Amino acid sequence: MIKYHLITYGCQMNKSDSERIVSVLEKSGLKPTTQDRADILILNLCSVRQSAIDRVWGILRKTKNQTVILTGCVLPADKQKFQNKVDLILDIKDLPRWPEKFKIKNSIPDRIGDEIKNFPEVHPDYFSINPDHSSKFEAYVPIMTGCNNFCAYCAVPYTRGREVSRPVEDIIQEVHTLIIQGYKLIILLGQNVNSYKSKISNFSLFERSLAEGQFLISNKISNFKFQISKNTSVNFPTLLKLISRIPGDYWLSFLTSHPKDLSDELINCFKECEHLIPYLHLPLQSGSNKILKAMNRNYTATDYVKLIKQVKQIKPMVAVSTDIIVGFPSETKKEFEATAKLMKKIKFDMAYLAQYSPRPGTAAAKLKDNVLATEKARRRSALNEILKKTALNNNKKMVGKRIEVLIEKCNNKNECLGKTKNFKDVKINVAPAFRQEKIRPKGRSYTIKKDLIGQFAKVKITKANAWNLEGKLII
Repeated sequence: MIKYHLITYGCQMNKSDSERIVSVLEKSGLKPTTQDRADILILNLCSVRQSAIDRVWGILRKTKNQTVILTGCVLPADKQKFQNKVDLILDIKDLPRWPEKFKIKNSIPDRIGDEIKNFPEVHPDYFSINPDHSSKFEAYVPIMTGCNNFCAYCAVPYTRGREVSRPVEDIIQEVHTLIIQGYKLIILLGQNVNSYKSKISNFSLFERSLAEGQFLISNKISNFKFQISKNTSVNFPTLLKLISRIPGDYWLSFLTSHPKDLSDELINCFKECEHLIPYLHLPLQSGSNKILKAMNRNYTATDYVKLIKQVKQIKPMVAVSTDIIVGFPSETKKEFEATAKLMKKIKFDMAYLAQYSPRPGTAAAKLKDNVLATEKARRRSALNEILKKTALNNNKKMVGKRIEVLIEKCNNKNECLGKTKNFKDVKINVAPAFRQEKIRPKGRSYTIKKDLIGQFAKVKITKANAWNLEGKLII
């Protein structure tokens, strides 16, 4: 039996890709194992950051007598560098045909090619592959891939290609199935979900997905009506409204948005969509208009602030996270200070702070990388200190509140870990509740901690930290 090991780098889209990779491999008869025991080592790579490329080189130096396959968000320049270092470089969108390529590649040992016989059905659309979800209660659902924005620093348009939206009927059907299976958190994915647009091309499938205006959930029929017809164009806010009207006990979220496409209609979804959670990830990248222009972001710092104010007027308790790059070519101290000032003003709940690294083939790669590495590190550290303060102050507002939490895991120390509706991590003390014979959150009876995993439970927040909350389970 052929064994494989999969290593994933990068964003949630790459993690979602890996769930589909696992599905194809295991339907082909391969079995997962540890890295050192694998016949096939698959590296699902992200070229967006140089750090991921560096880690791959480290892995390749340690690899012995294994077939190595490279896939994911890989820039052409990086493919060339790895060409003679790995056995295969496969396009993730060509995933349905991977087993065939295993079979014909001369560098793959014969026994691997001979043993992969039960090919999964070849789907013309990569997204049609049913993923093997790594969680039984949280699921990523890709709704589009690619990007047309061509931000100066970004590799995505060169690795993922142009924007392609998934058919709305396929998305509805996948989300519907997940809800029936008991999934509690559905996260819609795309490099720029705001750009989603799809016509209902297969109206009969769409009607079946909607069950003629009704959904069967837990053996109960719920009315679910639409005013929509064949060839109707569905944008992202409409997609959110369609999904959010599916009855069930679940949360809905999405990643990632571009500020220039964050419309009034989409912002209003935070009020209109019952299941949409109060969490928004909106990349800022810089607080300097000069740097934003050089990055080709197509908005100003003032535009960004207005958007955040508008969202918080609609949903006051919304948590906002962001991405910021420090040390972009020619970023001066003054321009960096503009970013720091904006961070203090917006008071982010979380920020993913990156030091700029040039990616070959992008517009910014032609610019001189003239901010010293030590200065990039200093600027990142300074922003992190601002973030600690704003995140802590935001979290303090939740102390004393009784909130719903999705329990993600538990340990043997009377602790569970979970996530709030606005995507804050919570460490939960369950000991007081488990001193009683039974606890009954959400009307159910639980006698052991593992029964809580994948369920919603009421938690009283007792302490705030910068990066998480602490609380106790409420009976």
